Amino acid sequence: MRTGVTIGQAAAFVGVTVKTVRHYHKLGLVQEPERDGSGYRRYGSAELLRLVQVRTLAAAGVPLAGIGPLLDADAALFAAALADVERQLTERIEELTARRDTLHRLADGDRALLPDRAVALLERMPGLGFPAEEVAATRESWVLAKALVPEGFDDYLTRFEHAIEDPRLVALTKRVAEAASWEPDDPRIAELATAVADHYLADPALLKTVTGLQARTEAATRYTLVAHHGEDEKPAAVRLAALFEARLRAAGVRIPRPASR
Repeated sequence: MRTGVTIGQAAAFVGVTVKTVRHYHKLGLVQEPERDGSGYRRYGSAELLRLVQVRTLAAAGVPLAGIGPLLDADAALFAAALADVERQLTERIEELTARRDTLHRLADGDRALLPDRAVALLERMPGLGFPAEEVAATRESWVLAKALVPEGFDDYLTRFEHAIEDPRLVALTKRVAEAASWEPDDPRIAELATAVADHYLADPALLKTVTGLQARTEAATRYTLVAHHGEDEKPAAVRLAALFEARLRAAGVRIPRPASR
């Protein structure tokens, strides 16, 4: 008569469910013991040991499909296989850590989409006199710029740091934000566009905040998406931007000219 324990007892001893033990049997990871004279399957020490080994490897992250060959391998192959599993787990940990960090940044608003340097600049803008609408528009355009023109984004931030120290620029920016609510044929729009363009033309570093948006490829498409973001429902803003760019082009500044706007 075969001695041992029932499947329920074996599962409890090993720390798994009966369903899990049966799944191990189905996969061929643990041989199903023979039935005793009473018709019950009895799990002896050999089956319990195998169950413990399978459960331990599975809990360590080894895929079930790889546990059988691993247990049947010699010492050298077993060590090499474990090293490979450890490498995979490390990569998974790094991926999960990155996801967790992204969640933390999401909880902090802008930091999920922009680098800390950009966020710090956005946080400075209100104190320098930039209106809330301009800060919001800048935030959105930077998210686009970082995605569409990543190779030039750090240089752009450097030039922007220079720009926000300019009191005249801050005053003009406030005026531009106000102009978005004007009628598109308001004569002040042309005057403002000229004033802004002339100010940019007088400062090469400031001018590069415009020309720096241009990408090496698909310049017109990328530039238009970034520079004119948010203007779809603001005719005055569209006209102001068009006049501003026309003034720069007339001065010899290369600005991508999209096929259609």
